[in-house]
Amino acid sequence: MVSKDTFKKTLKGWQLYILLLPALLYLIIFQYIPMYGVVIAFKEFNPSQGILGSPWAGMRHFQTFFESYVFKDVLINTLKLSVYSLVISFPIPIVFALLLNQIRNRFVKRFVQTVTYAPYFISTVVLVSMLNVFLAPSTGFINNLITLFGGESINFMASPDWFRTIYISSGIWQTMGFSAIIYLAALSGVNPELHEVATVDGATKLRRIWHIDLPSIMPTIVILLILGVGNIMSVGWEKAFLMQQGMNLPVSEIISTYVYKIGLLNAQYSLATSIGLFNSVINFTLLIITNYVSRRLSENSLW
Repeated sequence: MVSKDTFKKTLKGWQLYILLLPALLYLIIFQYIPMYGVVIAFKEFNPSQGILGSPWAGMRHFQTFFESYVFKDVLINTLKLSVYSLVISFPIPIVFALLLNQIRNRFVKRFVQTVTYAPYFISTVVLVSMLNVFLAPSTGFINNLITLFGGESINFMASPDWFRTIYISSGIWQTMGFSAIIYLAALSGVNPELHEVATVDGATKLRRIWHIDLPSIMPTIVILLILGVGNIMSVGWEKAFLMQQGMNLPVSEIISTYVYKIGLLNAQYSLATSIGLFNSVINFTLLIITNYVSRRLSENSLW
């Protein structure tokens, strides 16, 4: 039973709950209600019969995916792209925020922030179009520089060897500045007196960053790392799909793009749903394990 004091405190903050209501409605309508559709993964879904009327298939679609020739390839491609992106991309916004926090000239700091934040608002379609223009074999300025210095032009966008490099590096360029915002917010809460005392003791900037700034934002880093590991299988399909070409398909075909082709293009709804559910279960399992390990090794965790 809810106590009277708790009810009164809740009633006093009714304006805050009204502000929270749109976000809750969004989650319920677009995140929780669609979970009912997961039942399709265990049925031989027929649109004319509906979800309840379609015959039961059990685990047959999961078995079909696990036994298919593409299972190993798409799983390895997804894991490699996700792990490489996490390992390479995750520390960069942290380092950038720590360095940016040391800039005392407000004009320079704002200019750098604006320049680095701007790419985040470029749509994925425009970003991939820019990559196609910049990396074109004959007209791209990257290949023009290579040939200028005596090298041979490279078809970057069609090369399997360059797919992951281009995907990850372009993602860093696009999200680095925006991802650093939360770390800069955490750094703004660091007590300035700590730096003053450390400076009096003769600590250099590097030592102050290492012993004051970094420990101060460590809880934020841990939480974001847990979330990052929990989404390790959720590689953005749109960018990978737009970058796909026939020659780089052996490394660019990931679970999300495969689900799109199987589900929407080939209309195999049950198989696509089962693959998506398999992907979500792996993410959820990794989230639980990472949170458990973080809670055991440190005092920071999601719950």
